[in-house]
Amino acid sequence: MTPLLWIGFDGLDPEAVPGDLAPGGLIPFGRNLDPDPDQGPARLKRLIDGLQARWGAELPLAVALDQEGGAVSRLKPWVGETPTFKALWEQGGPNACEAWGRLWGTGLRLLGFNVDFAPVADLWSGIEGTGIGNRAASGDPAAVARAAGAFLHGLESTGVRGCLKHFPGLGGTQVDSHQALPELRDDVTLRRNSLPFVALSNDDRLVMVAHVKTPATGGLPASLHRGSVAGNPWGVRGRFLPDDLEMGGCTDWAWEDRVRLCLEAGHEWLLVCQSEQGVRACAEALSRQPKTLVLPLLERNRAMRKNLPWPQPGQLDLGDWKAWVADVRIASGSLLG
Repeated sequence: MTPLLWIGFDGLDPEAVPGDLAPGGLIPFGRNLDPDPDQGPARLKRLIDGLQARWGAELPLAVALDQEGGAVSRLKPWVGETPTFKALWEQGGPNACEAWGRLWGTGLRLLGFNVDFAPVADLWSGIEGTGIGNRAASGDPAAVARAAGAFLHGLESTGVRGCLKHFPGLGGTQVDSHQALPELRDDVTLRRNSLPFVALSNDDRLVMVAHVKTPATGGLPASLHRGSVAGNPWGVRGRFLPDDLEMGGCTDWAWEDRVRLCLEAGHEWLLVCQSEQGVRACAEALSRQPKTLVLPLLERNRAMRKNLPWPQPGQLDLGDWKAWVADVRIASGSLLG
């Protein structure tokens, strides 16, 4: 299997994870977290350490979590309810966004993570059932750019890399891309959606690309369309990766097509999060792609992993962890009331 894959997997302990996968990145989900607040965090640290020892001896693995706060908080069983990005912005402005970025980064580093799939840079629309909702800070592009920029500043000050999502923006869509392929037909909306990404992108920024159809994508999701990724018209730069390739927004395309189109679009990694069957199908399709597509991406992949912080192996420091959880609960209480 290839280091171009960042994978979800089953199991709470290293021994439960098949040993032949050899990915470049890991994405634990709720299914990998023991909900026991006393035993679970240390168990997750052992899981991450064990898989780093197995696959990250030469270069550290990217280990990513979806930790935004609010509805998307994988750590909720251990830390309880936390404010949404919209609440952070509306009640505390950029200072609160930066403080929570730093807070999440501090906890993630304790557990062994080096990437957070946050912040959301989509525009809030008020439309229900899209999977975004209050994960977005505001409907104003300038406000979203300030909120997301502040969050990134706090998060990345801890050594955890952030990831802007979901480019080119899901604001104004009507369906959830986890279930089906949303569509945007209005160029004005598309341009507004892109503005936070334009403001915050750079050559080394992780940017997750959405499964969303637009007038320019020729029927494809933006995630599979070069003109919406490396060749996007807004000048957004970054290290692109598609949203989970097992989501409903792209499953109408065969694995062979999904993988080929992703590589041609300019993605540096492939995310497969839901099943071992999907991971293996993606890897097999990837093995059949031309080396001219794959080899340059392997070099980019290695270059980024070289700059990830080496994990600190060993048992979770329970004193530091409990103090951090207390900080999260105090900060949450001041916003949630």
